[in-house]
Amino acid sequence: MSDTTTRALSLLNLLQTHRHWPGSELAERLGVTERTVRRDVERLRDLGYRIESSPGAAGGYRLEAGSAVPPLLLTDEEAVAMAIGLRVAASQRLVSGPETTITALAKLEQVLPAPLRRRVNALAETVQPAGLNPGAAVSSDVLGELALASRDHERVRFTYTAASGEVTRRRVEPHALAPADRHWYLLCWDLEKDDWRTFRVDRLADVEHTRVLFEPRPLTPEQIEEFIVVARSWVRQKVEADAVMDLPLDVMREYFGQWGQGAEAEDDSRTRWPVGGADWRETMYGLMWIPPGVEYTTDLQEPGRSELRESLERMLRAIDAPPPPPRGAAPRPRTPPHG
Repeated sequence: MSDTTTRALSLLNLLQTHRHWPGSELAERLGVTERTVRRDVERLRDLGYRIESSPGAAGGYRLEAGSAVPPLLLTDEEAVAMAIGLRVAASQRLVSGPETTITALAKLEQVLPAPLRRRVNALAETVQPAGLNPGAAVSSDVLGELALASRDHERVRFTYTAASGEVTRRRVEPHALAPADRHWYLLCWDLEKDDWRTFRVDRLADVEHTRVLFEPRPLTPEQIEEFIVVARSWVRQKVEADAVMDLPLDVMREYFGQWGQGAEAEDDSRTRWPVGGADWRETMYGLMWIPPGVEYTTDLQEPGRSELRESLERMLRAIDAPPPPPRGAAPRPRTPPHG
C-alpha cells in the first residue's frame, strides 16, 4: 500500500473518531503539512466521503452524512465490539426492531476475517446481556445523537417527560450512556440545576445539538456506576415518606453523596429528603442512613407507621433484656453457690 493511500486511510480513521478536527491538528497527527491534508481530503471526497470544511483560524474538517453509506474503516477490536453490540441490540427493544440489527449484523459478519468471526462467536456464546425481559422502547436515533454528543463533548437540548408526567426542556452536557435493568440512562451535567442528573433515555425526545463544546468534568468509573445505581432506584415506591432532618442542604448532600438526589432545603438549617421502599422495612433502612445524632421527623403513613413502631419497640426490649446464655453452656446461677 502506497504512503499516500496509507495516509488517506489514517486521515479517514481520524475523521471517523471525532466530529470536528482543526486542519492544523490533523496535519500534526499525520506528520504532514496542511496543504497535504487538503489534498488527502479531496482524494477521500472523490471516493464518496462527504467531508465538510470550514475556513478561518477555528476552521477544520468534519465527516458529513451522504446519500449513500461509504466504506467504514474499522480496527479489528472495533469490528468485534460492533458485532457483539449488534447481537446484544437484536435482543433488546429498540424502536427500529430486531430485524434491522440482525441484517446489519449479517452484513458485518459477512466481511469479517475468519479469526475475527471466531472471536465474535465465542464471545456471543459466553456473554449474555443483563436482564432478559424487554424494557421500554428506545429510539435508536436518540441513542445515536446522545452517543455522538457524549463522544464530542457537545452540549445538547432535549425534551424530558418525568415519571409524574411533567414535561420540561433540559440543557445538558452529556457524559455517558449506560444500560441497566432493561433501560438506557444518560448521565449528564444539568446546566440549569448546576448538578449531575441521570435521565431515562426512553423519556427523551427532540434532541438538539447546540454545537457548543465543553470541557468534561472528571468522573471515575465507580462514580458513574453509583449514579446509575441511584437512578435505577429512583422510581415511585409502594411505601413513600419524607424525612426532615436537622441538617443544612449542603451538609446533607456532602454526607449522602448521590443518594441525596431529590433532597430540598426546608429552611436554612433543615433538609427534606424523600425516602421509600417496597414496604416499611426498606423505608426504615433508608432512615437508618441519617447521620448519628441528627434529629429528624418523618411523615410515614399508616399502616407502615404502626408496623415500624411495633418493630422498634420489640427491638428495644430485646436490646435491654439480659442476653441469653451461650449455646451449650450451663444455666447461670441466680445466687452465688454456698460452700
